[in-house]
Formats: sequence, structure tokens, C-alpha cells
Amino acid sequence: MGSSRSARRGNGIVVNSLSWLLRGTLALAGVILAVQAWPVARGAWEARKADAVVTQLRNFSELHGGPRAQLPDIVAAIGALDRAAAADPVAGRYLQRSELVVGAALTPDLGITLDQRVVWLRSAESDLVAGLGAAPARGVAWARLASVRQGLQGTSRGVVDALMMSIDTSPMLSTIWPARLQLIFDNWVAFTPEEREQLGAYVVMTWRLSADRLWFTYVIRSPVDELLVRYFLRDEPRAQEELAALLALKNPK
Repeated sequence: MGSSRSARRGNGIVVNSLSWLLRGTLALAGVILAVQAWPVARGAWEARKADAVVTQLRNFSELHGGPRAQLPDIVAAIGALDRAAAADPVAGRYLQRSELVVGAALTPDLGITLDQRVVWLRSAESDLVAGLGAAPARGVAWARLASVRQGLQGTSRGVVDALMMSIDTSPMLSTIWPARLQLIFDNWVAFTPEEREQLGAYVVMTWRLSADRLWFTYVIRSPVDELLVRYFLRDEPRAQEELAALLALKNPK
């Protein structure tokens, strides 16, 4: 009888010890998770401070209207994303900062020097390279990198490589078809014969899938550009006549 009570008492001590140990372990795990999650939370909190400015820059660029971001707000937003990237250095933070910085560099009437715009573009290029290295399936970001390199380097293989990656990863993203076509025009001499064949097929695809093809005429800026489009569409039924009609609408005599 006594031994049975002693055994039960011993089992109770063991259960209580294990219970406290388990609780302590769970509490410690909670602390560890909180510590690990803090950089992510802080990064997200800092990044949210820049959202309004990024939206203003995006709308002004795409819609050519709306409130224009002011220089103090842009500088503050860049600082917020600097802190976000330092707290949580993941691909999304670098790519978000690149969009902000490129938008700032290309915004007119900010009262900044050309040197400052170049500094911002170089910063954006570094962010894009870092972000795309970790998250390469981002067609818009590759197109942004191609555009940034076009501004910094002019016609180059660096532009071509980024542009081809953009097309490979997101060929159907129609919102950036015009920007890509302009980059194709500007870098035609830098493409290999194989890349030119691929680009020809890509341009034909965009022509076929476009509900409104007038955007082609807005990208065409010279007789050479027009000649390239006509070359791409040489086998498309009635494409030559339609392109001529669209150009006439754009430039009525």
C-alpha cells in the first residue's frame, strides 16, 4: 500500500515536471518566433510608409495625372524603404525600393540635379540585380532593369539580357508591351540573329492579341521604327494596310 502511494506520488512529480518543462519550452518557442518575426514586421511597417508615394509616382507615370509626389515626401519614402530593407532584406523590399527610386529619378520638376538622378538610377539597378537574383520570375522588374540600363548605358547587352528575361518570364503582360517594343527598337543592333527571330515572333504575338493596336503607332518614333514593325508583320494578313491606317490616324495630314 505504501509503495503504491509512493509510486503515484513519484509519477505525479514526474508529470508535473514534464508539464512545466513543456510549458517552458513552448514559452521559449514563442519568444524565439517573436524575435524571428520582428524584422519582417518592422520591414513591413517601414515599407507601408512609402506606399502612398509609390502610388503617386506610379499613377503620375501611367495616367499622366493625379497628385505629383513632392521631393521631401520622396526622400522620406526612400528612407523608410532603406530601413525596411535593412530590417528584412528580402527580394520584395529591394524591388519595391527600385520602383520608388526609378519613379523619382524620372519625375520632372523635382529641382534635383542630373547627377542625383543618375545616383538614383544606379541605386535602382543594384536593387533590381539583388532582388531578381532571389526572385527571377518577375517580368515587370526585368523590364524595369532593362529600362534603367538603357538610361545609364544606352544600347548594350545588359539591356538586351534583361529585356529577354522579361519576355521569357512574362510574355503575356500587355501593360509593358509598349515599353518592351521601344527597347527592341533602341537595341536592335545588339541582338543576335537568334534573338531577332524570337523577338519577331513575340511582336507578332502582341499584334495578334491586341484588341486596340493603336499603341504600336505611339511607340514608333522614326521611319526606322516603322520599318522594323513592318518587317515583323511581313507575313501577317492585312497587317501592312492596317498599320498604315493607324499611322494615318495618329498623324492626319
